[in-house]
Amino acid sequence: MAPRLNPKASLEKVQTVLAQLDNSVLVRFLLLLASGWGVLQLLSYFEIVVVIFVISTILAFLLSYPVRWCRRVLPHGIAVFVVFMVALVLVGGITTTLALAVIAQGQSLLENSTDFVNSLLPLIEQIETTLQQWNVQVDLQTLGEQLQQEATTLLGSGLGLIQTLLENFITSILIAVVTFFMMLDGPRLWRWSLNAVPEHQRQHLTLIIQQNLLGFFWGRLLLSIFFAISTFIVFLLLKIPYALVLAVIAGLFDLIPGIGATLGVGLIGLLLLSQGLGVAIQSVVTCILLQQVEENVLLPHIMRDSLNINPIVMFLALLIGVRVAGLLGVFLAIPIAGAVVSWLDVDELKGRSV
Repeated sequence: MAPRLNPKASLEKVQTVLAQLDNSVLVRFLLLLASGWGVLQLLSYFEIVVVIFVISTILAFLLSYPVRWCRRVLPHGIAVFVVFMVALVLVGGITTTLALAVIAQGQSLLENSTDFVNSLLPLIEQIETTLQQWNVQVDLQTLGEQLQQEATTLLGSGLGLIQTLLENFITSILIAVVTFFMMLDGPRLWRWSLNAVPEHQRQHLTLIIQQNLLGFFWGRLLLSIFFAISTFIVFLLLKIPYALVLAVIAGLFDLIPGIGATLGVGLIGLLLLSQGLGVAIQSVVTCILLQQVEENVLLPHIMRDSLNINPIVMFLALLIGVRVAGLLGVFLAIPIAGAVVSWLDVDELKGRSV
């Protein structure tokens, strides 16, 4: 027989637990939540300022590697200036050239995709008529129109983003200026910010930031560049149309850790359906093979010390990052979560050691 529940004993246990709760703990928790909400509202109000300084900080982190190499033969100020000017010329020239070419190819791809969806409308109407003859009431025409609208909006938003980046010339100048001064005075500012950290933990915190933030962004950038260039070369060899814009899509989505590459491959396959089912399948298989090379050959060496978190924690961080900071939060969520996990040093939150 199952033991009988004693209501009086259960009530006494509940009262004991409630008596052990300290009101000060609850107050501190509520104050923490209120402070977090206030910080989010403040960041939302100064969104453009936050975006400029965050992007500048990431760029300064990435450029700190070549600055460190140049300092072996040049003074710090001259090394920063040389690296900054070379990076400015290279990034500006490559970005402008690629953006113009992508916009040109993207508009053509958008028109072909729209024509392809329009060509499916008669087939959708025929399927709907056949189902209605079988007494199956569906509205596939509305679904087709929604599909057409969503496809147009998706690709149009991507092209609009590139055009917006080119048009925001003043913002780009501000980012470049802030990046230069962060490269110049970054080490001194970092030492000043560490004053709030206990002295015996400063070196450990610096190492964590270097591995999880600087190392992550640098490694993710290298992997995405490899994926974009290899996709472009293979697509050219296979004579797949719109190779440049599709390679840029693959590289940009590959910047998103976790599910980014999969989303990019799926989008490429959908966009190439207008060129035929065989071309779409060929492109998807090619991207999957290149992705396997990236994840199994390059990733373990490039990101060896930069990403060691549980996959559940990674996806949770992505969801929180999207909710808090949108697209910028997607790129920042994983390295920040990795830094927190390394700082807490909780084995359950880390990835499995192989």
